[in-house]
Amino acid sequence: MRNFILSFAFIMAFLACQDRGWPENNPILYIGTYTSRGSEGITVFELDRQSGALSLLHRVKAENPSFLDISPDNDYLYAVSEVANYRGERSGALLSFRIDPRTQDLALVNAQPTMGEHPCHVAVAKDGNSVFVANYSSGNIAMFSAQDGVLGAPVIAQHAGSGPNAARQRGPHAHSVNVSPDGRFLYAVDLGIDKIMIYDLAQGTFAPAAQPFVRTAPGAGPRHFVFHPQRPFAYVINELNSTITAYAVDAADGSLTEMTTVPTLPADYQGDNSCADVHITPDGQFLYGSNRGHDSLVIYEIDAQTGGLAFVGHQSVLGKTPRNFAIDPTSTFLLTANQNSDEIVVFRINKETGQLSDTGHRATISMPVCIKMVMPNE
Repeated sequence: MRNFILSFAFIMAFLACQDRGWPENNPILYIGTYTSRGSEGITVFELDRQSGALSLLHRVKAENPSFLDISPDNDYLYAVSEVANYRGERSGALLSFRIDPRTQDLALVNAQPTMGEHPCHVAVAKDGNSVFVANYSSGNIAMFSAQDGVLGAPVIAQHAGSGPNAARQRGPHAHSVNVSPDGRFLYAVDLGIDKIMIYDLAQGTFAPAAQPFVRTAPGAGPRHFVFHPQRPFAYVINELNSTITAYAVDAADGSLTEMTTVPTLPADYQGDNSCADVHITPDGQFLYGSNRGHDSLVIYEIDAQTGGLAFVGHQSVLGKTPRNFAIDPTSTFLLTANQNSDEIVVFRINKETGQLSDTGHRATISMPVCIKMVMPNE
């Protein structure tokens, strides 16, 4: 009888683990932070796929790892170190970490200077063999080879020009680098010059594409960029004029055609604001953009045929300064990194309406500014 009870208990525990998803089936979060107020650097959490609860796994030391990306095979994590002086050079750094497939902990592989000050964004090529970085203060972008996570010396492309906003656009400020779904083109969004630079990567260099750039509205200050997961559309969030612009994408030559621009703020809002991040649910139905000042996410529904945006509403982030946010692979949860209230807030997504509801789950962390979410290797 005792053996039967023990066997029954074991079976029930196993089934509970299977129903819960157990750690290997839960998304893993890597949180990049600014480290001036006590954060060690990168914090690793597990997200419970049923409840949205967060469990702390690891803390990894790095200086100002303000943006992260992960290789397609989930074996390596790359982090920019957003500094202006790295080992005596006027440069930030790019750090490469190996991800332990069992524990999800990080081990440093190597680091390279980015040959530009204050790198703020990183993106891995679709084949995992190259990594791209945007250097904000220097207004240039860098390309690194990455073989088994080992970074080579960078190749640089320097942007030039200015914009009408005297305080923010005296020179180029590369703010994000974005690889096309087919891996052929790189879209480098530059806040300082109101341009999205387009590079053809077919030869492994920064060769200008057939359309070398597209201009945004003067003073818009384009910042982050996202491709629709199924359709030939792309969207850029403009930091300085608080708008989102939709583009049609020509996959053959990488060119962009502007379709529409929509506001991120309520019409009656009079306060200061700057936009930060933009994401689309993996099912392609809804787009979200973050407002710092209004401290909200704007929600739009995407027309699958035209790429147009229909306003859904605004959601308070329940904190201050949502610099970055992430959506889980099942379009169930959205998590905001509220930089100036020092926490991650977990929302549940209504898959029919796109609206968000607070799960009540939080993680306290100093100055979170990037969330990268992956399903771990099994």
